[in-house]
Amino acid sequence: MALDPLATVADLEVRGLTIAPAETAFVQVYLDGASTSVRDAAGAPISQTTSTITLEGTPLQRLHLPGPPVTAVESVELDGEPVTDWRLRSNALWRAAGWGGCEPSEVTVTYTHGLPVVPADIVDVVCRIVASALVAYRNSTGGEQLANRPVIQERIGDYSATYSYSPQFSETELPDAMRERLRARFGGGVGLVKSR
Repeated sequence: MALDPLATVADLEVRGLTIAPAETAFVQVYLDGASTSVRDAAGAPISQTTSTITLEGTPLQRLHLPGPPVTAVESVELDGEPVTDWRLRSNALWRAAGWGGCEPSEVTVTYTHGLPVVPADIVDVVCRIVASALVAYRNSTGGEQLANRPVIQERIGDYSATYSYSPQFSETELPDAMRERLRARFGGGVGLVKSR
């Protein structure tokens, strides 16, 4: 199931960006792309959703669920068998018997997680990405906006400009510092869960 974008056309307009009717489809594509980029950096969906995931079970009592905050758990299965002797504590499933023994096990969980309202700063980040893409679109001809040519040199007297055709740059690419902040804030997914 695809998630709704983290920001909307109305969010862009409230921030002073006027969207022409002919630009609406382009803007929607970039709202989706920017939201995906931000979610990827965060390692979590951010907005509230229901997911079914399969995690590797361990002998430990706590099984951390990605994409906090976890608000409800609908079902839990251990190696295909329903399990009910667990408790939800601090975005983790606690079970006295642990989540596996000497052999590998799989835990399948259906749960609701994420924030019911997307934080304003996240909406703002997505809007800034889309605004940047829209400016590039408006300043281009044809499909040139897909090539993304940022100005890397400019001279004012007898005007001159040099553009970069670097394939490593795009409007939806987030700086490393922003990626690290998002990952730290939203849990960074299963890969960052530590066991002791």
